[in-house]
Amino acid sequence: MNIFDSHTHINSKEFANDLPDVVWRARALDVNMMLVLAYDQESADKLMELLEKFPEVYGAIGCHPENAQLYNHDYELAMKRYLSHPKMVAVGEIGLDYHCDTPKKVQFEALNRQIELAQDLHLPISIHNRDSIEDCYEILKKTDAAKNGGIMHSFNGNAAWAEKFLDLGFMLSYSGVCTFGNASEVREAIKCTPLDRMLVETDAPYLTPMPFRGKMNEPLMTRYTLEFIAKELRVSAEDLAEKTYENTKRVLRING
Repeated sequence: MNIFDSHTHINSKEFANDLPDVVWRARALDVNMMLVLAYDQESADKLMELLEKFPEVYGAIGCHPENAQLYNHDYELAMKRYLSHPKMVAVGEIGLDYHCDTPKKVQFEALNRQIELAQDLHLPISIHNRDSIEDCYEILKKTDAAKNGGIMHSFNGNAAWAEKFLDLGFMLSYSGVCTFGNASEVREAIKCTPLDRMLVETDAPYLTPMPFRGKMNEPLMTRYTLEFIAKELRVSAEDLAEKTYENTKRVLRING
């Protein structure tokens, strides 16, 4: 079985003293590919190291909405330099987050500029949405944001919203959130997501799935989220792993 963790941050400081064991533990549970996302200079430099060291690691870079006020011409030029690496395959994570203090107007500008950058570079995008689903949808719709491929990272909407983002052309990626007791709407969204449009992820070190809440998340946990979803859908974990693995490679345009 091959599993692709479509969104993880093993380049963050939480993993600084635990690599390459994190990658080896993931391999032991069949998590054989992962998309690692950078969000600042330090995490981008660490990602570059991981791209060279581990064949299963691919990368993306973006300005998270929490840091949208930092997005400027210099930041964009730096992103372009990192994105020139052949294993950098997406712009992300980008999006909106109304849980943070960054003004909405600033978030809108950073998101729009990064969508434009991704379109100029013909790259897919990975979208973060927190407490902002209506505005997020409207921006993505107006900009045809998924025309080069798009992932709704850790999708947390209900079935109706799932249909809307699917209609825009996005893949929906599900994290450990779907295992939480209060996530019944997310589980309903899963049931209406076609298998050829579904991805799985950890968002490590965050969003640890049940029954491991309280422990730090890491890519190996993708296995448990995938098995949970397979049980919800009454399909085999092997079949779901194959589907989501190929879906992730397809949206990120990874060959082989």
